[in-house]
This record gives sequence, structure tokens and C-alpha cells, in this order.
Amino acid sequence: MSHLAVPKTYKLYIGGKFPRSESGRVYEILDASGEFLANAAQASRKDARDAVVSARAAVSGWSKATGYNRGQVLYRIAELLEGRRAQFVDEIVHAEGVSAAAAMAQVDEAIDRWIWYAGWADKYVQVAGNANAVSGPYFNISVPEPTGVVAIVAPQDSSLVGFVSAVAPALVAGNTVVVIAAERLPLSAISLAEVLATSDVPGGVVNILTGSPAEIAPWLASHADVNALDLVGAGALDWVQLQIDAAETLKRVFPPEQGSDAAAPSLARIVGFTETKTVWHTKSLI
Repeated sequence: MSHLAVPKTYKLYIGGKFPRSESGRVYEILDASGEFLANAAQASRKDARDAVVSARAAVSGWSKATGYNRGQVLYRIAELLEGRRAQFVDEIVHAEGVSAAAAMAQVDEAIDRWIWYAGWADKYVQVAGNANAVSGPYFNISVPEPTGVVAIVAPQDSSLVGFVSAVAPALVAGNTVVVIAAERLPLSAISLAEVLATSDVPGGVVNILTGSPAEIAPWLASHADVNALDLVGAGALDWVQLQIDAAETLKRVFPPEQGSDAAAPSLARIVGFTETKTVWHTKSLI
């Protein structure tokens, strides 16, 4: 008996849920040979604003979690991704037109990057913070703290590893994120959202939008409740104007870089999503 295929419509991921775009729009995702692969939600300005609201509501709980706890949550993502390896390999093969071996290597690299960043969650503060030498009977200590809500334009040439490489360091530092996935290769990002939804990541910590970065990014760049803007995948956009828009609301901005390797794992990417708080405390005179 033949069965009726039910093509999957990939939705947005906002506040731990999977809504359709409020506009009702979808767009076609084509495979490497130009054949129809799936429909994906085309996010609107309203969707971007909803994602920022969810990210802001999640900042307090996520940023107050201990570094050890955040690290365990990131390890859990890697474990679940490992368990769904076959699904991600299949999506990457069809979307990028690469061999199964190449797709497997990309999934392995994505898992490794989650683990690499998870290991830093309870260590980066000791490396990035320090006790400062001052003249007087005081202790002076600098401590990195989360920036807040980070909007990210993910690398556009990678289904999975570029996305993970852009998102993970912001999460390590206790930030929440609103991410615009690769427009042509969004399926792995939304499948990863299914992993996040079944892991220990609180709703709203990661919010994923699909559609046109050129349409969505300006609204995030000018949004007053977004604290930082990562343009790692925005090289093809008018990123100068995005930086101008961000500057008007005093955002920290990371300029665009070329290719998914631009988001290679580094401590600098973790620290880049932090602000430094300096604390003075008097020494005992006894």
C-alpha cells in the first residue's frame, strides 16, 4: 500500500515554541539540484519583535545560572544532537549537495563545538576577570558579566556548524539570543531548535528566525532592547547601515566576517559578549 507523503513545514522558534510567522508567509527551500525540499516560515518585523521580548524575559534566569549549570545544559545539547545525527546528516546532504561523509563531518564538528564551549562555561570568568593592582587599602576586582540580548546573523554558507559557532559563545556567557538562520540553508537550524526544545535550555534563551536577513536584520539592529549585534554572517548585507542603526541605540557590534570559519571557536568570542564590572572593597584595617 502506498502512503501519502506529508512534507514538513519548518516553523520559527520563539520563546520555546514553534509558531508560524504572524504574516502567514512561507518560502520554498530548494535542494542542491534546485528541487523543492521544504517550506520554511518567512519571519516578519513582528516576529523579530516577539523574539526579542522572549529573549529579554529569559535573560534574568539564564544569566543568574551558575557557569557549571550552563555548561551542563550545553553538554546536554551535544548529547541530543549526537542522538539525532542521522537526521542532521540527511538534511545537510540534501540542502548542501555534499556527500554523507562530508555531512557527517559537519555534524561531528557541531557536536565538538558545543562541547568545547560547554567546557569554558565555568572557566572563562577566571581567565577574563582579574584582581587589579591599586594604590590604597582596597581590593579592586574586574568580573565579566553578560551583555544581555544578542541578535545574530548566522553564517549563510553553512547548514549547521556555522550556526552553532555563532550561537554557542553568546550562551556560554549567560546571554540570550535572537538568531537569523542561513536563508538558503535553514533546515538544520530549525531541527536544532527541536533539540533545544527537548533539552534543558529554558524557553526564550534561543530564538530562531528564518527568512530574509536583509528584511529582518535592520529591525533587530535598531531595536532598543537588543544589547549586541553579531554580523558574522551579514557580509552580503548593507552592514554599514546596520552598524549605524545599532550605534544609535548604543549596541556593541561585531562586524561581518567571511565564511563559517570566521566563527571558529575562541575564547575571544565568549568574552566579546560580556561587559566588565569592576568592584571595589575596602581591606580590613585590623
